[in-house]
Amino acid sequence: MKASVPPIALTCGDPAGVGPELALKAIDKIAGELPFFWIGDAKHLPRGSRYEIISSPAQCLGVPRGTLPVLEHVFPHEVTPGTGDARNSAAVIDVIKRGVELVQTGQASALCTSPIHKKLLKDGANFAFPGHTEFLAHLAGQKDVVMMLACSELRVVPTTIHIPLKDVPEALTPALLRKTIEITRQSLMTLFGIKSPRLALAGLNPHAGEQGAMGTEELEWMNTLTQELRAEGIDIKGPLPPDTMFHARARSAYDVAICAYHDQALIPIKTLDFDRGVNVTLGLPFIRTSPDHGTAFDIAGKNIAKPDSLIASLRMAYKMAVDKNNTEKE
Repeated sequence: MKASVPPIALTCGDPAGVGPELALKAIDKIAGELPFFWIGDAKHLPRGSRYEIISSPAQCLGVPRGTLPVLEHVFPHEVTPGTGDARNSAAVIDVIKRGVELVQTGQASALCTSPIHKKLLKDGANFAFPGHTEFLAHLAGQKDVVMMLACSELRVVPTTIHIPLKDVPEALTPALLRKTIEITRQSLMTLFGIKSPRLALAGLNPHAGEQGAMGTEELEWMNTLTQELRAEGIDIKGPLPPDTMFHARARSAYDVAICAYHDQALIPIKTLDFDRGVNVTLGLPFIRTSPDHGTAFDIAGKNIAKPDSLIASLRMAYKMAVDKNNTEKE
């Protein structure tokens, strides 16, 4: 297989989840389409799996089509699908660190992460981060990162993420929203090949406040912020009524929707394409994507998990890597 950029590093995630079986299903579906390798313990792959141990990422290009290239990372304890084991937590974390190192050294063009179980990592290895995103930001020495969810029909960015709804108005500050918008816009240009990104900002309140009748944040500062951004040359509309932003005609007018809070962003994209949504971390010095689902312990090992989101994550990571490479050559 020839590739215009280095291969993608796919971490194993929690080996008791669906990550190992989905990696195999992905290689079956996209063999020959793009290069990627799996970092994990080959013993965790389903019995009868077609895989080949490699000693470096570049060797994955020579692995037979339909065979999963495995960069071996030995785990200390056996794994039972569907039953997480906190004793393997340190190894799960080390795989993530290894993937980041490979991307940072240019041996991989992007990092795609399989789902982890945060509580097990906390119990077994004192994992001090809410999730992958914060840990990756820590490893990269990056303070400001943004979470984007993307599918073929929509890109959304929640400005505030995993906090109670009652805390959103206080957390949603002009400084946070401006930083989120700036990181998103820059990432669309460098990672998605969009030279002049069109942004749409959702209001915080119903009907974007309806001139103060249903909330005042839009009048008090959100309108002012968008006016400032437009004066700086940023193509941004809003704040717009959130309930009319996500039908097909409205979506055609922007490249990304900047939302105020978690569900405002995730409900529309999961409604449009539940199986193929991709989580993208913006603001890191490397490309990172992940499938938009969890470890799925309840179905692990039953061979019924769908690889759609992982495949979409790998494809998006590769396209972003190619677009970034082309942008840097311009």
